[in-house]
Amino acid sequence: MNKNVLSGYIVLGILLALYLSGCTSVTPSPGHTAKPKPYKVFGKWYQPVSHSHGFHQRGLASWYGKKFHGNKTSNGETYDMYKVSAAHKTLPFDTYVRVHNLANGKELDVRINDRGPFVRGRIIDLSYEAAKQLGIVGPGTALVEIAALGTAIKPKVKNAAETSYKPVDYYNGNFTFQVGAFLERQNAEKLKAKLDQKYKNAHIATFDNGSETFYRVRVGKFSTLEQATVQEKIMTDDGYDPIIIAE
Repeated sequence: MNKNVLSGYIVLGILLALYLSGCTSVTPSPGHTAKPKPYKVFGKWYQPVSHSHGFHQRGLASWYGKKFHGNKTSNGETYDMYKVSAAHKTLPFDTYVRVHNLANGKELDVRINDRGPFVRGRIIDLSYEAAKQLGIVGPGTALVEIAALGTAIKPKVKNAAETSYKPVDYYNGNFTFQVGAFLERQNAEKLKAKLDQKYKNAHIATFDNGSETFYRVRVGKFSTLEQATVQEKIMTDDGYDPIIIAE
């Protein structure tokens, strides 16, 4: 490989690492609808899209396909990799988000019907079709900006060109942490017993996707996303890798 090209990749890798250290940030300003401030990534300026209730994130998007095709999503639907949908950890089901691929400028509105991705640093898991339209299938992941739009409102006029959205509350609900997921119930019970010694509401949530049963170990119960964020640092300092989710 050409030394100059190699040097370029190294520099890009360093910049990417620095950027990811600030990723998965949320703008927690319920009720705020002012236009977000522009920001700079790799020397290029971006203007965030307007969004309801101020819910806005930047981080990594990933996608899931054949392995999950035909299985149940967290809201009980059947996952269809050839339709546009997505998974998010905390946004209410049926919320539409606008996904902006920062690498190529492509945008797409997707509906949340699943939970995930359960990987730190990733903020949204796209269906195969959504990832294809956004140009993410090849690389597998991409830096994106997402903005919550709300739930879709049926148009009064048939075949209306644009979809309108109704804002919902993204910051209040039933939030908890997922600390692990196992196919063996015994392993989940062991982790639950360990968490029980220090934290409240350690429990196991069973999820059957139609082909496998997962035993998800969760802990804590919070009524606001802000409360959960405070507790997240405590658990991280204790050596755990908690992921905030909505139940």
